[in-house]
Amino acid sequence: MVATRGGQKAVIIPHSAGALFFLHFMKWVEAPPPMGGGGGPYWCSKHIKAVVNIAAPFLGVPKAIPLFLSAESKDISLVRAIAPGFLENDIFQPQILQHVMRLSHSWDSTVSMIPRGGDTIWGSLDWSPEEGYSCDQKREMKNSTRVTNPARAKSAISLTRSANFGRIVSFGKDVAEAPSNDIDRIDFKGAVKGHRAENRTCRDLWAEYHGMGFEGTKAVADYKTYTAESIVELLHFVAPKMMARSTAHFSHGIADNMDDPKYKHYKYWSNPLETTLPIAPEMEIFSFYGTGLPTERSYVYKLSPTAECHIPFQIDSSANDEETCLKGGAYSVDGDGTVPVLSAGFMCAKAWHGKTKFNPSGIRTYVREYRHSPPTTLLEGCGTLNCAHVDIMRSFALIEDVIRIAAGASGEELGGNRVHSNIFKWSEKINLQL
Repeated sequence: MVATRGGQKAVIIPHSAGALFFLHFMKWVEAPPPMGGGGGPYWCSKHIKAVVNIAAPFLGVPKAIPLFLSAESKDISLVRAIAPGFLENDIFQPQILQHVMRLSHSWDSTVSMIPRGGDTIWGSLDWSPEEGYSCDQKREMKNSTRVTNPARAKSAISLTRSANFGRIVSFGKDVAEAPSNDIDRIDFKGAVKGHRAENRTCRDLWAEYHGMGFEGTKAVADYKTYTAESIVELLHFVAPKMMARSTAHFSHGIADNMDDPKYKHYKYWSNPLETTLPIAPEMEIFSFYGTGLPTERSYVYKLSPTAECHIPFQIDSSANDEETCLKGGAYSVDGDGTVPVLSAGFMCAKAWHGKTKFNPSGIRTYVREYRHSPPTTLLEGCGTLNCAHVDIMRSFALIEDVIRIAAGASGEELGGNRVHSNIFKWSEKINLQL
């Protein structure tokens, strides 16, 4: 492409998971054979002007977890709340969630969507970067204008309950809200898995859950709550075959020493926290994504009915709390409806900003957010201001920015960073060695 364009460098525009694939590509193309393409250490610098990532889940998405645990999403749990037993009805036997479970456990690439960075990025039992987030933006703005005295502001903030977003999965709303010292947890990793009655039909549907039995299922629930680090351990427990296959190709940690030879292996190349950007100081990297849409961040679970063919866990659709952004068993934060702001924006806002161990040549990075505004009439279709995860591709503002970059504009000429969320504030709360 560069050769046919008279030597002009390319502008790459990946969307969603494509951003992870292209991150992998930039390492592959420069790495020596047989692991890589053999392009040499300056291939990206010679051929790429800018990478414009749109709605990129750089750090994964929490909504991937229910897919593996119960083949659910928030929408599925709401269907259960509206019509209990509907999805378990015999009429839908060929299409029930057990088949979805079996299928999802065969899609190893979806493991790349598991949250990356562990508790350092996503928070612990008592802390998360988004702590204090209010899903009611109007109420938040009203409160911020009303409280002007710093002392009064501090007391007003203390009266507002905040969700424990770091608890990605909690068994029970009471567990999700309780102080961590009050939670009596029993480690599931040493539990002896039992066996259910022989039923070959159900074994096919259950994928790997059938081997857990009642003992293993109870052990998972008895651990009470899971953070980003322990959720990976949980998936190794409930889906060992899937995780054994996928962990040969993906990693979800944080690199302490980027000079460690192990990071030359391709399994780390799609994790921005375990790989480095190319040596290309003239290149620019953008993070474009939507904001203003409730985006799944953590979940309240319960044990499901113990019938032989039932998936043992369900999102508790009866769990609701407007003040802490809990609806239908799912806690929400700011994002594009699929990818939380933290996942889409953190790398360009902090981890890649300036010269860091993840960005050794100081590639310039920019965060450009697009505030979601739904269409007002059916005649508008999806609308030109719709900034949901997929519909943002129709956003006039985003398209204009992409065209300007492709025409040669730099990030500074574009106006630099433009944010509507608290991404920079949240990023500063994350204690990551750079």
